[in-house]
Amino acid sequence: MIDASVLDELTAQAENDGVRQLVVGAVVQMDGKVLLLKRPADDFMGGIYELPSGKVEGEETLDAALVREVGEETGLTVTGIVAYLGSFDYTSGGGKKSRQFNFAAHVKKSEPVRLTEHDSHLWASLDEQPPVTDAVKEIVQTYRGLHQV
Repeated sequence: MIDASVLDELTAQAENDGVRQLVVGAVVQMDGKVLLLKRPADDFMGGIYELPSGKVEGEETLDAALVREVGEETGLTVTGIVAYLGSFDYTSGGGKKSRQFNFAAHVKKSEPVRLTEHDSHLWASLDEQPPVTDAVKEIVQTYRGLHQV
């Protein structure tokens, strides 16, 4: 797992930067492919593919939120958070300044994926450009650099 002091520092920096909503995202990889989830068409940024991700709740730590969100959105069990991959800022559908912290995560088993909040999922090859926003492309590129497939 990631050192707690790193997580505390990331959280403190976001607070100093005026970020009002913390979000976590996970790069989950299987056989040279990364898991992407498609947002419902009627949702904020509907129709795009994204990493398994979600809001940090209350006093929850970033690592606890990541484990919970991956489990809630995919049914997969995180067994390790192995690297911090960077963050990006955006304005949420509710107008809040948000920061998504992204991590490489290992899961117990990569199948079956059980979706609860998304329309569909795909395993996108790390050898190709995934169908995601530029911000997520940068995170996947960082992951590629750390974990050559």
